[in-house]
Amino acid sequence: MLSAAPASPTANWNLLGDRFYCKYETYVMSWKNMNLSKYRIAVAPFGGPIAMIRDDKQVLALSSQSTKPDMHIYTSAGALISQFQWEKGRIMGMGWTDSEQLICVLETGAARLYNIHGEFIQFSLGEEAKEYGVLECRLWSSGLVVLTQNYKLIAITNLDEPRPQALADPGLSQLPFSWAIIPPQYTLSRHLEVIIAVDASVMVVDAVTKQDQALTQGPFTRMSVSPNGKFLALFTADGRLWVLSTDFQNKLAEFSTSSDSPPIQMTWCGIDSVVLHWPDTVLMVGPFGDWIKYSFDGTVHLVSELDGVRIISTDKCEFLQRVPSATEAIFKIGSTSPGAVLYDAFEHFEKKSPRADENIRNIRAELADAVDTCLEGAANELNPGRQRTLLKAAAFGKCFLSSYNANRFVSMCQTLRILNAVRHFEIGIPLTYNQYERLTPQVLSDRLVNRHHHLLALRLCEYLNLPRDRVWIHWACAKIKTSVDDEETLCRLIVDKLGGREFGVSFTEVAKTAHESGQTKLATKLLDYEPQAANQVPLLMSMEEDELALNKAIESGDTDLVHLVILHMKRKLSPAEFFRIISSKPLASSLLESYCKEQDPQLLRDFYYQDDRNVDTANVLIIEGHDCEVLADRINKFKIANKLYQDDKEHAFEISATEDAIKLLTHQETLTRELSQDFLGLSAVETIMKLIELNQSNKAAKIKSDLKISDKKFWWIRIKSLIQMHDWEGLEKFAKANSKQGYGGIVDGLIRLKTPTAVIQAQKYVELMKKAGGQQAKDACDQLLAGCAREPNNDIKFSPGLKSLRLNRPIEPRTLVPKSNSGTLGLWGEPCIEGDIPAGLNLTYDGDAATFVLTGTPTERGKTKLAIVARGGGGVVHRVDVKINVK
Repeated sequence: MLSAAPASPTANWNLLGDRFYCKYETYVMSWKNMNLSKYRIAVAPFGGPIAMIRDDKQVLALSSQSTKPDMHIYTSAGALISQFQWEKGRIMGMGWTDSEQLICVLETGAARLYNIHGEFIQFSLGEEAKEYGVLECRLWSSGLVVLTQNYKLIAITNLDEPRPQALADPGLSQLPFSWAIIPPQYTLSRHLEVIIAVDASVMVVDAVTKQDQALTQGPFTRMSVSPNGKFLALFTADGRLWVLSTDFQNKLAEFSTSSDSPPIQMTWCGIDSVVLHWPDTVLMVGPFGDWIKYSFDGTVHLVSELDGVRIISTDKCEFLQRVPSATEAIFKIGSTSPGAVLYDAFEHFEKKSPRADENIRNIRAELADAVDTCLEGAANELNPGRQRTLLKAAAFGKCFLSSYNANRFVSMCQTLRILNAVRHFEIGIPLTYNQYERLTPQVLSDRLVNRHHHLLALRLCEYLNLPRDRVWIHWACAKIKTSVDDEETLCRLIVDKLGGREFGVSFTEVAKTAHESGQTKLATKLLDYEPQAANQVPLLMSMEEDELALNKAIESGDTDLVHLVILHMKRKLSPAEFFRIISSKPLASSLLESYCKEQDPQLLRDFYYQDDRNVDTANVLIIEGHDCEVLADRINKFKIANKLYQDDKEHAFEISATEDAIKLLTHQETLTRELSQDFLGLSAVETIMKLIELNQSNKAAKIKSDLKISDKKFWWIRIKSLIQMHDWEGLEKFAKANSKQGYGGIVDGLIRLKTPTAVIQAQKYVELMKKAGGQQAKDACDQLLAGCAREPNNDIKFSPGLKSLRLNRPIEPRTLVPKSNSGTLGLWGEPCIEGDIPAGLNLTYDGDAATFVLTGTPTERGKTKLAIVARGGGGVVHRVDVKINVK
């Protein structure tokens, strides 16, 4: 239960140097007859739970009870949260993480993380810890360091992803007098540091180095690092307390306790003072050697907090802290601070005394500061009655201010309401205002949820407009684990509370809990309300609801999810069952086909066969046949494919193409054997061309006949083959023998070859086309122009240059000459002109100079573009692009 507060605010104040400290009773413990000296204890900071297990170093009296100890977890008020029997070996160290998980380090080199209800996960501290065992352990909120029995240090700096890391060898040959750790967030290097007391000095060990600090005041039997990591308290063997900075550059305090024995516990009260505990005694030493002594009955346990120290004793929980500055300013005897005057004015106002107005007038200029001081005093006050008085005093002072921002006042009222709720002995979280600010409301809500205070967590979230999903999900999971209702009733209750699909709350975690609890039907029903298929489908697969998972994936339209389910089912189910499910779902069938075409052709063939899809099976066989390196296997697959095509009369083309492919492969097999040449992989055209190159015209004709290749196409194949062979004589004989086919195709083939010799040959056939007259003559110029367009040789020009011409005025003759103005062109034959020469102008041939000349008188205005192509010596074709503007 919650302890009553003293009548006077200063009743528990004690002066330590020039500072006041106070010790408040927060709870009268609910447990009975608890002897703390018999237990190993670990208490979580921020008002966290207390873990206790019988100390195996203590002598156990024989009784009818089991010799196996129980792990007990209590609230700070001594109320039991959970307990479970410990059967896992000797514990070498216990502590709590930031998320209120209890970590237990075992002698065997393993560690376990427990939640407050006894559920755990286990991990190893590494092979060396497992081989040699753990001797001692030190923990902080997110990691740990163990000293193995071969005197090596092993650290884990992140308990969320435990990866053991060996630190530098400290070179120990025996157990050190004492040792402590400085977490990475508090060191200058941002790396973990271990401080070890050796002989009369200490050394600092990190991941790669060790450094002796060359102290001479040791040996140090106890040491403790301050909550901010800046100060180190050392207790010497002769009973002296030393306080140094953690960089060992500054000595801050020295105090003689006159004790022959080291304290049971030594810790910090905030960062201002050091607290030492011997049986029946707690001694607090200030920074200037001042001290306060508190007496207790028996052993207590000290818990360092960021703003004080929590003292757990047999019958009560107390909090020792430095009196906050605002509280001291208001309640210190004789204080004349604005906050104290405002508080006094409010008391007079309550008594209807005129002195209230007088006090307000006296602090009028500092009234805003006085209001803030009363608010801060209320925040640091643990007693609700005194909180209300201070808030009323602040509200009273606020009334006299015209521009005071009331948001801070409202926020403080909200915060105090929350703190008073969680401080209640049934909840048992004695948070101070400073701790609450550091912890944040969201983390406090999570801690309430983990303790199954779902209603209070929900009210807190509603009060502060925080997300409530986490609270509802955790409540639903806890309800599933503990409820005795039938699955239908439980499903309806959970859906009603969580709001169904329209509220967007994820049901995945709830459904997973139901499945793990053996309630598969409930899990399936709950997953129907999961709004995200990406969460829904994997859980359904783990529940072995494969077909339902496939349906949900298809409904989502996410092809990646569908692929995921398909591959899962392929690994798990028999082929017949797998194909049966897939065949009934078009999207799944389509995606399976796409996958198999790239990755697994055999599965695709089996799928088509199972579904009686003969044409698709034949298509797969054709693809497989093309990939076969052995010719006989390829022919065999084509024959099977052809037989499957014949079962469907609508695929006559495929039947004919397959038969032709088989014939061609048969010919290629024979030719390869007879001619000792590789024909495999060639097309029909390539096969005929190769036979022509090998002078095997009869065999080429045989293939033409068997594959029913037309005469025109066969003519073109021969032409192409002769051109590639550069057999100009054979080409000319074949062209004349088949002159009915014309010469256009020959010219085009020669031009495509893009060699001087081929161009000369092309000019020969162009002349034949011109002599033939008619359409062939026109085609001859087109062929020549097209050839120049492909390989232009723009090395000629008109001289003099063609500028603007005057209408009806004779022009000076313009002659085609080389652009370099040197040498001769040697043009011959008829030029081909792309475009029209302006009316009145003529392009005539000058036989003496072997070139063309532009003459005449322009008779029409306008702009004209021309391309003039002419043949020159050496088979070179020349081209000039001309622009003429007649004005």
